[in-house]
Amino acid sequence: MPLDHDAQTLLDMVRAANRPAFETVGAAEARLLYLAGRKVLAPEPMPVAELRDLTVSGLAGPIPLRLYRPSAGGTLPVLVFFHGGGWVVGDIETHDTICRHLANRAECVVVSVDYRLAPEHKFPAAVEDCLAASAWVADNAATIGVDAERLAVGGDSAGGNLAAVVSLMAHDLGAPRISYQLLIYPATDAAMRHDSVARFAEGHVLTRSTMRWFYEQYLREPDDAADWRVSPLVAPELAGLPPAFVLTAGYDPLCDEGDAYAERLAAAGVAVEHRRFPGQIHGFATNGKIIRAADIALDEAAAALKAAWS
Repeated sequence: MPLDHDAQTLLDMVRAANRPAFETVGAAEARLLYLAGRKVLAPEPMPVAELRDLTVSGLAGPIPLRLYRPSAGGTLPVLVFFHGGGWVVGDIETHDTICRHLANRAECVVVSVDYRLAPEHKFPAAVEDCLAASAWVADNAATIGVDAERLAVGGDSAGGNLAAVVSLMAHDLGAPRISYQLLIYPATDAAMRHDSVARFAEGHVLTRSTMRWFYEQYLREPDDAADWRVSPLVAPELAGLPPAFVLTAGYDPLCDEGDAYAERLAAAGVAVEHRRFPGQIHGFATNGKIIRAADIALDEAAAALKAAWS
């Protein structure tokens, strides 16, 4: 399928802006560049009934959270959301619009997690924070007005990776009880061995060199790439995991490993809804100001959540 027209428009904008590659400027400058891009590409934020910033305790100190409550009343299901950005860039602010969208369309509370970033905090810092935040939401469900029996985890890109990993860890630990996992173009294999990494190595927003740089920032040593808490695709057992919605994009270096993870989940007996957007690029779901298919993707993700909780 040809590249989506809106995706091509975004790529043309990126080229015209002549933004330096993240790996050429370092983490601090990359974060500023990413935030500036959000102001150009992210849609206007939807209103929500309640927005509240919280801080909870983690293994290494406080973890900031942001809670979004839609207009729907009563005790609601909850999505604990982990933002993308290669474990290096991104934060609660950069993913504000996607959290608002999912809260309103899925009629659930969304709790966005501002986990520790690399390279200042290497693996497994982000994993620890995301698991701790999910456990806190489950343990404090009554206090924040959510239903602990309908607790999902989700995220995009690196956040999709973290959601998959938290689902695996929670299953092994027996807590928190996770009812669903929402994986939006997740990174699942740090070995970068799939064909799509080579097919889309350049020219489609996320490049192979930027991916390699992200992993260099995130991992303590190269051997960490073989740890399933980094590469959930190599986890020895996926049976018994919560049902999943896996979204992939056809012009994304991560598309093959996302597809492979959906296939492994299904082969293990996990209920999987796998939605591929063949004409789209990595990151399209958060670029709704330019790419109209972003709304379709997020609405489908929200519908999958609602169906899982009904």
